[in-house]
Amino acid sequence: MNYANFPLDKRMPLPNSDAGDGDDFIDIERLLGMAARQAKVVAVCAIIGLFLGLLYLQTTPPQYQSVSSVLIDEGLNKIVDDISAASTTMQTDSAILSQIEILTSTRLAAVVVDKLKLDQNDAFMNPPVSALAKGVGLVRSLIQYVRPSPVLPGVGDISKLDPATRDALIASSSRDYAILKLQNEVRAERTGRSYVIALGYQATDPALAHAITKAYADAYLADQLDASFDATERAAVWLQGRLTELRESSQAASLAVEKFRAEHGLAANSDGQLMSDKQLSDLNAQLIVAQADTARASARYQQYKAIVESGSDNAFKDAAISSDQPSSSVIAALKTRYLTVSKRLQDVEANFGAQHPQAVALAKEKADISTQIFGELKQLTESYRNEYEVALARETALRANVAAAQGKSSVDNQTQVKLRELDQQATALTTLYQTFLGRYEEAAQQQSFPVGKIRIISDASMPMAASSPRTIIVLGLSLVLGTLMGAGFGGLNEFNERFFRTGEEVRDRVGLKFLGYLPAIGGKLGKEEKPGETQVDTKTAKSLSSAEKRARMRVSIDSPASMFSETLRSAKIAFDVVMEGQGSRVIGIISVLPGEGKSTVAANLAGLLAANGAKTLLIDGDLRNPGLSRGLGMECEQGLMEAVVNGQTWQSVGKIDRQTKLAIIPAVLRGYFSHTSELLSSAGMRRFIDNAKETFEYIVVDLPPLGPVVDAKAFAPLVDGFVLVTEWGRTPRAMVRSMLESEPYVANKIIGAVLNKVDLKKLAKYGSFGGSEKFFDKYSTYYLEKSEVRSKAKATV
Repeated sequence: MNYANFPLDKRMPLPNSDAGDGDDFIDIERLLGMAARQAKVVAVCAIIGLFLGLLYLQTTPPQYQSVSSVLIDEGLNKIVDDISAASTTMQTDSAILSQIEILTSTRLAAVVVDKLKLDQNDAFMNPPVSALAKGVGLVRSLIQYVRPSPVLPGVGDISKLDPATRDALIASSSRDYAILKLQNEVRAERTGRSYVIALGYQATDPALAHAITKAYADAYLADQLDASFDATERAAVWLQGRLTELRESSQAASLAVEKFRAEHGLAANSDGQLMSDKQLSDLNAQLIVAQADTARASARYQQYKAIVESGSDNAFKDAAISSDQPSSSVIAALKTRYLTVSKRLQDVEANFGAQHPQAVALAKEKADISTQIFGELKQLTESYRNEYEVALARETALRANVAAAQGKSSVDNQTQVKLRELDQQATALTTLYQTFLGRYEEAAQQQSFPVGKIRIISDASMPMAASSPRTIIVLGLSLVLGTLMGAGFGGLNEFNERFFRTGEEVRDRVGLKFLGYLPAIGGKLGKEEKPGETQVDTKTAKSLSSAEKRARMRVSIDSPASMFSETLRSAKIAFDVVMEGQGSRVIGIISVLPGEGKSTVAANLAGLLAANGAKTLLIDGDLRNPGLSRGLGMECEQGLMEAVVNGQTWQSVGKIDRQTKLAIIPAVLRGYFSHTSELLSSAGMRRFIDNAKETFEYIVVDLPPLGPVVDAKAFAPLVDGFVLVTEWGRTPRAMVRSMLESEPYVANKIIGAVLNKVDLKKLAKYGSFGGSEKFFDKYSTYYLEKSEVRSKAKATV
């Protein structure tokens, strides 16, 4: 940015945040930079993790594990389940988990402890432990050291008991401890989604691990058999008691049925049907037949009755008599005679006429025959009437009998409901008794044939190699944990990073122009200054000799081709561009905190300007702590304060460097003077500066830091521009930002900032990929060529 076109009060505004660029996306480049900076921390922590892993491997005794596989197989007792009253099907995960709980139960552990006498086995009770476990045990023992003597609930102080009782209690507690220890250390896990359970134990003695695993499998198998036998036995005892009750209940129910049947006359035939129902059924059948007979008799009677009522003339025509009737042959013979006479009458009448005596006789005979037929029909009609009345009387009698039988059957049916209920109870009790009797017989037979639902499919074998600790896993885990710990420490370091590291941070975080890096000056003189020399902090600077301090103030003169000098030249160009057109330029060198090296920068900047032929005046404006004067080794009776107070010019108190012709105004510390800000902002100071401007092109003023005192703020009206010196990796960004926001007048006059005491070897780790910080090693050929470093301070005051 060309600052020549911008007034001093319209500089770049400060950023809104100190948290970075504010991108929502993950900055991969920044993460890689953080990883590169913290690589040593991560590597050291990883090495520590590996060392701890090796230490763990060396101090941890090997563990041997023996495993036996048990299958929950229902096929083994399928035959028994087919006849058993308590068969179950294990189809759910809960059933497998139940078996695992049985395997790790206290009862099973007690069986194994008693079988192998583990409470008396020192290898089991007191196995060798790792150093880590010993440390934990030591801590526990220290905690328990302050406790009183052991007291058991309900027993009291065991030290006061008689020896026999105390030994019994100790043996009992040892057994309980062994049971609890075995229960916690045995492992039972389901293999995948199968019905196989892996049973294992781990110990420092392979023989002990094998023996415990085998004993556990045998104890589990025996426990299953015992459980099956006990269940069958308990079922048989319970069934026997229930059989007696069921037999008595069944007999009582059958007796109640027969008694009720006898009391209510509910006798039944061979088919089991009640007599009243049978009688009603027969009467209904007879009634149906009688109704049919009555209907048939009524039809005949009505037919012949109609013939008789039609008269004798029509009787012959309508006399259709069935052959099965008693009078059928008589009527048929009369009808034949009638037809014969009628035919002869027709013939006679046709031949001789109706008056012929033979015709008259035949007519009379025909009338007699018709009268006989009519008489027969009347008799037959009366016979049918009698037959109809008989059939109707029989039907009426049967209908009355059916009604009576229905009343009795209804009563019997109501009573039969109760009978049926009693009969059902008797039948149910009889069936239940038969069922329980069969199951009792089956349970009695099953007692002699107990079969469990498990079988061992893989016997425990003697372990040949240690199962833990596993070297590869331990070392890998140690390396991973160490790396994670290093990453955590590195992340913490990066989180605590609140200082200036690169010029980009100066521009982005506080909105100042970055003028360059000032590498740390080596503490040993007489050697050529190299970029990245070890930084000398404030405590080390206090221990330097006067000659060494003076040499640090003349680096730009003794090493004009160094990076240090090149950065100061960049600062000169910056304020030359900003202050172009001004005759004399007053440049204030400021910092936020003490000890950031502003006095060294001011002395070297002024020396560089003077060495280039410019008339330069260097003023030590830090009247409370004149570090510039001390660094130059100037011991004077009068200084800036005296000249301003007495109204003197710079010639009265100034000193001239013989080599560079640099004029220096020292500061003399006379006790504690608290009104230095008034002095720096006074009219006398303005007259002093105006007088110096008549002679010098550049006036470089070393001002106090902005943080502790207000002197630099008071002197600001007399300054054309400030150069802010910030210490690399030490000056907090937030503090600089806060100071610039609170002092906008000073901030607007800051030409730019330099990063001082930069460790060039570490700087590359903070620079972005492609940034200039990555290429300082290539710049060094330009900085070191033709540079001449003097081993002694040649300042002449």
